Amino acid sequence: MDSISHIVLGASIAVVCAPAAHRRQALIAGAVFGSLPDIDVPFLYGLRFDEVTRITWHRGPAHALAIVVPMGVLLWWLLGRWWTPVREAPRAWFAALMLALLSHPLIDALTVYGTQLWWPSPVPPTMWATLFIIDPMVLLPLLAGFAGSCACRDRSRAKAWAAGGLAISLAYVGWSIVAKQLVERDVASSLAGTPLASAPHFTVPAPLNTLLWRVVVMTPDGALEGYRSLVADRGPIRFRAIASDGQARDATAAFPQVARLTWFASGFVKFERRGDTLVLTDLRMGSEPEYFFNYAVARRVDGRWEPVPAHRVASAGKAGITLRMLWQRIGTEPVDAGMGAAR
Repeated sequence: MDSISHIVLGASIAVVCAPAAHRRQALIAGAVFGSLPDIDVPFLYGLRFDEVTRITWHRGPAHALAIVVPMGVLLWWLLGRWWTPVREAPRAWFAALMLALLSHPLIDALTVYGTQLWWPSPVPPTMWATLFIIDPMVLLPLLAGFAGSCACRDRSRAKAWAAGGLAISLAYVGWSIVAKQLVERDVASSLAGTPLASAPHFTVPAPLNTLLWRVVVMTPDGALEGYRSLVADRGPIRFRAIASDGQARDATAAFPQVARLTWFASGFVKFERRGDTLVLTDLRMGSEPEYFFNYAVARRVDGRWEPVPAHRVASAGKAGITLRMLWQRIGTEPVDAGMGAAR
């Protein structure tokens, strides 16, 4: 999620859990603890790591439960030795600080980018993909509760503001989980009886909402992409094909940066030859042909692929047009999307 959401979520949790008399301190401590796992950002960018390292190690160890939980316990213990509010109410502050800290990796895991919750296990990042990376319905109730808690002089009312904003935001998160299950049901129904019934796939909300969902199903020669509106759509999901260069994929699979990027994206990638350059695209973030993560990973030399230092390649430059079309799509079921239901 975005940084502001982490700040106000952590602050709201801390205000709700800490004693009312410590409301001001809880706002500050919760905001800090809610943001703390992103300490990896200045480290990864400040030391000028290569692009693949930065993108695949963000939300890595600093977001892992094996690091976050012991770190939270240690910080709570240290604060209890030197900070009066924690000494006065250690149990309440333990809940406030630990929950604020844990809220960061857990809500990050609700996005499709994924979070390495189980590091140092080599499993791919956890991506429950029930929320877009920025969602106003998560942020705005938290901001309102945070502002109200800051402004109220009455301690009980200040806590009520934070609790109300937190409750509305978490209720929306709960709805996003329900919405995803509805879409997953429709995906299963659309693919039933086809060769792709058990193919790897993912579903993710379209930008800034949970009413329109993008569906990507991997195929032997690429992928299928479709959309499901919970408002307008009925019947099977309509898909269109996304081509991928399978020969180039097989020839470069062992290249370290290709393997790392493929692992990071849980295999949801496409390989595209652009002249003598091979571009690997993360299919999870964006839509055809506008994607956020595109990397040149190899170059054709004397009839074979040679690895090159992976570097970002510009997208198609149609993000604004794509976003407008997606918002219009929420309330409109297309007559035809090119392929009809998967078959």
